Amino acid sequence: MQVAELIATREFRVTQQEIDHPPPGQVQVRVQAVGICGSDLHSYAEGGVGDTPCQFPMVLGHEPSGAVVQTGAGVAGWSPGDRAALEPALYCYHCEFCRSGRHNLCADIRFLSTPGHAGFFREFVNLPAANLLAIPRSMPIELATMVEPLAVALHSLKFAALAAGETVAVFGAGPIGLLTVACLRLAGAGRIWAVEPVAHRREMARRMGADAAIDPHQIDAAGQIRNDTGQRGVDCAIDCAARPHTTNQAIRAARNGGRVVLTGIHSEAMVPFEVSPMRRKELALYNVRRSNHESEAALDLLVHHTARFAPLVTHTRPLDRIAEAFSIAGDYTDGVGKMVVTL
Repeated sequence: MQVAELIATREFRVTQQEIDHPPPGQVQVRVQAVGICGSDLHSYAEGGVGDTPCQFPMVLGHEPSGAVVQTGAGVAGWSPGDRAALEPALYCYHCEFCRSGRHNLCADIRFLSTPGHAGFFREFVNLPAANLLAIPRSMPIELATMVEPLAVALHSLKFAALAAGETVAVFGAGPIGLLTVACLRLAGAGRIWAVEPVAHRREMARRMGADAAIDPHQIDAAGQIRNDTGQRGVDCAIDCAARPHTTNQAIRAARNGGRVVLTGIHSEAMVPFEVSPMRRKELALYNVRRSNHESEAALDLLVHHTARFAPLVTHTRPLDRIAEAFSIAGDYTDGVGKMVVTL
């Protein structure tokens, strides 16, 4: 099978590897599409994600969909040709966090696409049957790659704890930010501000449901949001960009007693927070780690609101052009929203 390996920062090679038959309880899947995530771009451009360096060569990609090839012993309910969104996280199911239902915090988690655990930029993969989520025949395989990032956005909304009509500012209108805007609109948010320096992403944010889109290179975003709210601030500020200035802009944009949700992943291991306004406002600060049992709800949203989410997938490239795909996605060029690698 073909496998795309990241062998150094900004350098891929496509190799040939073998794959065994699926063991008992597992399913072999022909991977057909994989979305490029922001954390993939961190690995590609920076050689790591936060304080976790890459271990080259490594296989990235954790937003996959595909079709069943064969099943291992003891697997029921799946047949060759069945299409599925694929879950990238392998849990132990025995630690205290798994037993309490917080599987995303599993003490022994293996997340495919992290160092030592190959991701999905490869033609075939063996997965536990529980990691497959059946998708409708009518769903484009590229759209099914949105299940994983949309689940992350839904998980962030648990911390946002949005009441109907509450105001929200979303910092960063990359794919996760755009999905967050769409989820907020469907959840009954009041006015939504999107803060994004890239012009075509601001326009996409408006199409996804933002009432206002601010260019932070042209204006103080937090100041504008405070002005728009009569100096009150928003009920919730969600940082999907994860830059030091965006986190602090979110802190400044939130109202007294408001919530700040950190969905994006910072490049730096240490990030300075403006603690004085955070303290004076008695803000609640929440951190998001991937998702936790939101995939079914994400798929349901994609099925019932296809017209809202489908336009986010703007670009595809085949596996042998993965370097081009990452270059476009990483540099925000060509009007890219979501880039999907097809196999």
